[in-house]
Amino acid sequence: MHSIVRRYIKTAIMFLGVGLAIGGWMIVRRELFGVAPAPHMMSAHTHALFVGFVMMMILGVALWLFPRPPAGDTRYSPWLAQGAYWLLTVATALRIAGELSRTASSHGALRWAVVITGLGQISAIGIFFFNLWPRIRPAGSHVREAKGERF
Repeated sequence: MHSIVRRYIKTAIMFLGVGLAIGGWMIVRRELFGVAPAPHMMSAHTHALFVGFVMMMILGVALWLFPRPPAGDTRYSPWLAQGAYWLLTVATALRIAGELSRTASSHGALRWAVVITGLGQISAIGIFFFNLWPRIRPAGSHVREAKGERF
């Protein structure tokens, strides 16, 4: 397993821990203290789990499973995969922090931070799949299909 794949998967597990901690905090507050979770706290919880854990896991496994680019194909860039990783990781972490901060403040800078980090998440996922696109190709399956094999 390549180091970038391990980085995506281990980061996903870290975001799972963050999401579970936020969820645990929300349920304790709700059930023991009667405090309903704020919408921004639910958003932080959701982004930690769905973007931080689920998407990072999907992206890491996709890098691992899809065939390597053919020799000489320069459309796939390991640097873009690294850039997408860092952009998604930083944007997601800051998005979670921004959403949690929004439970205590409605300052304009925080609102802009949430918007900008959300756009960073969107950009990172777009960059990742733009970069992965050349690797979505047959790696022998077209030969088996030509022989009549069904999936």
